[in-house]
Amino acid sequence: MYSSEPLHHFVDDYLGYLYEACPTSATLDGIHIYDDLLEDLSRSAIESQARALSGFARRLDEIPIDGLTEVERIEHPVIAANIRARIFDLEEVRTWERNPQYYADVLATSLAAQALFPYAPEDERARRVLSKLRQAPRLVQAARDNIKEPPGIFAKVGLETLRGVLKFIEHDLPRAFSTVDDLHLLGDLADASVEAADAVRGYVGYLEAELAPRARASFRLGREKFERKLQLEEGLSIGVDKLLAIATRELWAAQEEFRRVASRLNGGGDPAEAWRRAKDDHPGQGRMVGLAQAQVAALLTFIERHDLVTIPPAEPLIVAQTPDFYRWSFASMWTPGPFESKPVRSYYYVTDADPSWPPERQTEHLRDFAAATLWSISMHEAYPGHFVHALHLRRIESKLRKSLLFSPASAVEGWAHYCEQMMIEAGFEKGNPTVRLGQLAETLIRLVRFIVGIRLHAEDMSVEAGMRLFRDEAFMEEAGARREAERGAFDPTYLVYTAGKLMLLKLRADYKAQQGSRFSLRTFHDTYLGNGTLPIWAQRKLMLPGDRGEVLE
Repeated sequence: MYSSEPLHHFVDDYLGYLYEACPTSATLDGIHIYDDLLEDLSRSAIESQARALSGFARRLDEIPIDGLTEVERIEHPVIAANIRARIFDLEEVRTWERNPQYYADVLATSLAAQALFPYAPEDERARRVLSKLRQAPRLVQAARDNIKEPPGIFAKVGLETLRGVLKFIEHDLPRAFSTVDDLHLLGDLADASVEAADAVRGYVGYLEAELAPRARASFRLGREKFERKLQLEEGLSIGVDKLLAIATRELWAAQEEFRRVASRLNGGGDPAEAWRRAKDDHPGQGRMVGLAQAQVAALLTFIERHDLVTIPPAEPLIVAQTPDFYRWSFASMWTPGPFESKPVRSYYYVTDADPSWPPERQTEHLRDFAAATLWSISMHEAYPGHFVHALHLRRIESKLRKSLLFSPASAVEGWAHYCEQMMIEAGFEKGNPTVRLGQLAETLIRLVRFIVGIRLHAEDMSVEAGMRLFRDEAFMEEAGARREAERGAFDPTYLVYTAGKLMLLKLRADYKAQQGSRFSLRTFHDTYLGNGTLPIWAQRKLMLPGDRGEVLE
């Protein structure tokens, strides 16, 4: 019996189990005792996970609510939802049985985490990568055994991702450890890379020749599963009809503002044409990093001057060219895990155009990183977005509120997306319509994600129709619009960016109304970030005692 078990003891045990079952997530949390392991995704291991999680759910249910503190009464359902969300994915969504990309992502992230961060000396990290590479064939075999009837779009995207992983192993990963001088270790790495690459290549051939041609399963979750997923993972219990109404309302408002700002640039002409012209102002080849560095410095100065949020002391943020082995990512923020025991630098990577590309492809890439767009990306990734969020997480004592394994995407991506709008509201680049237009363009993309995600999975929208919605309603080029729509098929709740931002804006308005003349934007931000990885509904209970308002209206 666990009737008298303290809640924090339960959290310790549950986290310990998750770290062992999900070693890549442990690494990203800053826990390194499982760094040499790759996830076991065999059917027997999946079934064992489901049983273990069910056991944790029963054990948590036996902890009486009446014996908890007021704060623990808020945290208890957070833990319960986390456990049930994992069971729901294993038993109902069954990603492990439907999506080959899942296996490719696990392998790539597990290897990249060791390559990108200097958690330990290079030789030691190279040995961890060696261990993971030797386990890669087992992971690939699990994919072959488990996935029999994937949806066609899952097979397509899985093939693309697996080919990227193959290139990563064969050509890019060796560059990450190019200064290792242990010849024996280098030889073992080369042999293990060949074995891992052969396993991935074999699965690519099997997927392309045998599974993809007969992939007829539906990618749709269906309305019931879609709503359940949102409820368990994000604490969002609003039905899809109301969510669609909210998203449509916000899309119309954002489009109207986009047209108004665009008219300032082209005298009332076509807003899409105004945006195309704004993208002409892009960095030249080789200048991406310099532009991002200047933006980060300007953003930090503005935040400090206007007292918007506390910036905890930390190692300087490094803005750098994306490493060769990670060039498939256009822009990314890599921060050390919140439990990291020693200072480790964070990296804001931006990907310049490859000089070997044809000139037209280089120009297309650089236009996607036009100065207006890059401002929003830098706000989202660096200041005051993900980087500042990560700095605050490191200061938190509670394991529950510190671990990324409890972190809802709406609370994390919602904060970063909120920051893009908040900075403009605070007066950043006031009077510069191009920067405002870039922020609105990013807003439109996230709003169309909101609508497309719901209609793909809870209605009968096709990916092709989703592409047209991104193209026509978010002023996107067709290639980018297609990528966005395809993502919605395998990332059904990518509405979390906008949903999280809207929940945060409502929380801010309600908090401001409650605080009255005492309201401070910095205090609001610091309090939110100081509560860690709690979902926004739980943040409301902590920040608005006695509040019974909706998280989103």
